[in-house]
Amino acid sequence: MPRHVLALLAAPAAGWFALFFAVPVAAVAVDAFADGGAAFGRILAAPSFWPSVAGSAALTAVATTVSTLVGTAVALHLSRLPERRRTLAAFVIALPLTFSGLIVAYGFILAYGRAGFFTQLLAFAGLDAAAVGAVLFTPVGLAFASSYYLIPRVVMLLLPVLVNFDRTQLVVAESLGATPAQAFRQVLLPQVLGAVAGAACLVAAVVFGAYGTALALVGTQLRILPLQLYSLISETGSDFPAAAALALLIAAACSGIMATGEWISHRHERHL
Repeated sequence: MPRHVLALLAAPAAGWFALFFAVPVAAVAVDAFADGGAAFGRILAAPSFWPSVAGSAALTAVATTVSTLVGTAVALHLSRLPERRRTLAAFVIALPLTFSGLIVAYGFILAYGRAGFFTQLLAFAGLDAAAVGAVLFTPVGLAFASSYYLIPRVVMLLLPVLVNFDRTQLVVAESLGATPAQAFRQVLLPQVLGAVAGAACLVAAVVFGAYGTALALVGTQLRILPLQLYSLISETGSDFPAAAALALLIAAACSGIMATGEWISHRHERHL
């Protein structure tokens, strides 16, 4: 296909990318470098920056690990179902993707907070409702709530890969003496590992930059980068170049995570 035809076909996507990514990032960069880049120095020297980096990294690692493991298991189970049941189950699983982070947070408060429905059920079983409900408002609870909308992303990404996987390879492996666990580990997993890594990097980028659920659950008490950015642009913040600089750092980190996922997936496909 001629190059000018390819360029013409890519033009709408390029325009969309420029309008909704390149132009906003450039506008933020103008503010970030308004004082000659000194805003980056103020951000890096802030007492809360490095603890927030550590907090974001820990939250991202926990939420990504849980979401990837659970999402992979769910996608594997759905891939074995008949098409009609699989479609219905996938529709139900994808529903959390339509909710905003604030709605998810308030839903978890109503269900798992100190007076939440499930918390009260656990209280009837003899557990301390106050202690159980307090967990939701900690980094552990935030990772739990974040997994609610991260797991469906993993499922939706991996389900087509697993549905199209040739399962006769597993049958052949088991007929040659491999156990189901060995067939999964030595036959299926190596072939879908690139897709799993790509899905993990996607949800890692999402949770690293998300702030709505964290803000509703823990306020600004938890030290993570999105909440530090929120504090810089809220009513109490006035250093907008520093806020723009931090926004660029968060965007760069999320872009780096996504690029890593794409690189791993591409490299894995080349070696298959």
